Amino acid sequence: MDKKTVPNGVLLEEAATLLGEGREVVLSPRGQSMLPFIREGRDSVVLKLKDDVQVGDIVLARLPGRYVLHRVFTVEGDRLTLMGDGNVGLKEHCGKEDILGTVVAIERGEKTIIPGKGSFWRALLPVRRYILAIYRRLI
Repeated sequence: MDKKTVPNGVLLEEAATLLGEGREVVLSPRGQSMLPFIREGRDSVVLKLKDDVQVGDIVLARLPGRYVLHRVFTVEGDRLTLMGDGNVGLKEHCGKEDILGTVVAIERGEKTIIPGKGSFWRALLPVRRYILAIYRRLI
């Protein structure tokens, strides 16, 4: 299979259309915001549109001018706070209508991982900076 490179906006708009039709989409994420659980160049994510987004879910969201693949940190009515696992303080806010899909699996080579809710990792937020610094030096 030949690989094509297309701008993120074009690719993710097409992914949003497919997800809205009830189809699953597999993407290769870029960036380091979901370290250590999702790594660029190693992992792919399987996304599906879900009706009920909960704290701990990893979601693809459309924010003004960009897209993010981050974990839901809080839910207050229709408002969500998102934060990447590889972040130590940066949070984004969006509405439930901005969620394009939820990660239902992480593919790592031949292995398929069903993502957890990240509750232990979220509890480690006060010391996450140190854990991530060590991890980044090791990879």
